[in-house]
Amino acid sequence: MRLLRSLVFYIWMYGLMAVFGLIGTPLLLGPRHWARKILRAYLKVVWFGMRWILGVRFEVRGRQHLTDGGALVASKHMSMWETLAFWEILPDPAIILKKSLVYMPFFGWFAVKLGNISIDRDGGGKALKGMLRDAAKRGSENRQVLIFPEGTRVRPGEAPEFKPGIAGLYKSMNKPCIPVALNSGVHLETYCGLRKPGLIVVEFLEPIAPGLDKASFMNELHTRINQATDALLAADPELATKEI
Repeated sequence: MRLLRSLVFYIWMYGLMAVFGLIGTPLLLGPRHWARKILRAYLKVVWFGMRWILGVRFEVRGRQHLTDGGALVASKHMSMWETLAFWEILPDPAIILKKSLVYMPFFGWFAVKLGNISIDRDGGGKALKGMLRDAAKRGSENRQVLIFPEGTRVRPGEAPEFKPGIAGLYKSMNKPCIPVALNSGVHLETYCGLRKPGLIVVEFLEPIAPGLDKASFMNELHTRINQATDALLAADPELATKEI
């Protein structure tokens, strides 16, 4: 049953992506906020399906920690779900994505139009400099630059060291860094298949002010994100006795 529900949801999510992509493609010729509106409309319908097909819903906590201006947002990463969800949750995000994703039909077209930041992971120092430059620009435009500092999706309970690029972003942007804890991996597989119905929680934590040295910043960010994530996991009674 879980596999069947996952399959139905994949058809729902990707089928709608094609439908909304075709409808919205002409809007790519207009201003950026047109593309943002069609994307958010798509996400609302996807969430409807996620709730009724998978039995998974979500809530956002700690919105008071979001700053009015530009910011660096560093989030735990357990599923493809949050890659989509932050486009609705954040006011005007610029998400750091793998360069290969911009070549995807529909998804990639809108990712480019929305001014996200693509990075070639094999591009070395040149790619890193480009990412830092683009992130500083987006921050100066009062946008939220979102990165998943672990660099890949992890399973609940895993806490690998963060990639060094997050420290470069923190220094070059000179903006507050807002840590984010979440528990999406408890309820969804890596590519949004169902693990178990329930509530996904996304929690914005108190910002880290600019100006810390690299070691202090990396330690503070890692500690805050993973302690808050562990607290979300501990709040699920099944996790105390069952391996996810």
